[in-house]
Amino acid sequence: MDRRRFLTVAAGTAALAATTPALAKIVPWSQIKTRELSLHNLHTGDRTNNALFWAENEYIDAGLSEMNFVVRDWRRNEVADLNPKVYDLLHELKHRVGDEITYDVISGYRSPATNEQLRGKRTNTGVAKKSLHMTGDAIDIRVPGVKLRHLRDLAWDLQLGGVGYYEKSNFIHVDVGRVRRWGF
Repeated sequence: MDRRRFLTVAAGTAALAATTPALAKIVPWSQIKTRELSLHNLHTGDRTNNALFWAENEYIDAGLSEMNFVVRDWRRNEVADLNPKVYDLLHELKHRVGDEITYDVISGYRSPATNEQLRGKRTNTGVAKKSLHMTGDAIDIRVPGVKLRHLRDLAWDLQLGGVGYYEKSNFIHVDVGRVRRWGF
């Protein structure tokens, strides 16, 4: 590419970023030096404030443990490790929503016993028999002040796993399983 073409493309990119704030604030993964999240469990009141879970190209056990406690199976008070990729997904979504957000957590880890209890004897409970919540690969969230449809669309745009939309219950489900969607 010659110098003139390069400068034209660079100027156009800069102009687009300046006129589109959402594009200007998306930072490539390679430039992010730390990752942190703020979580609030709506059932227990437990919360993290900017829990640092990744720095210097590795996960931080203390931050992961802090968040795992907040997203535990509150019905049985069981803590399990969520897949760190779930937290990575939430971190990437955070940058698209706004860096200073706290996720309201409706459901994080769910023990097999709790999952079975929630499924009950009915067939259409919305709780999957092989839910990714049981393996620590899913979380149900919302963000105060952010329209649920907007959060859903941003999560879907990431293409990092499944996205479920539960408008009546006021939350979205995100997971790090295969890319798919429902309830849209």
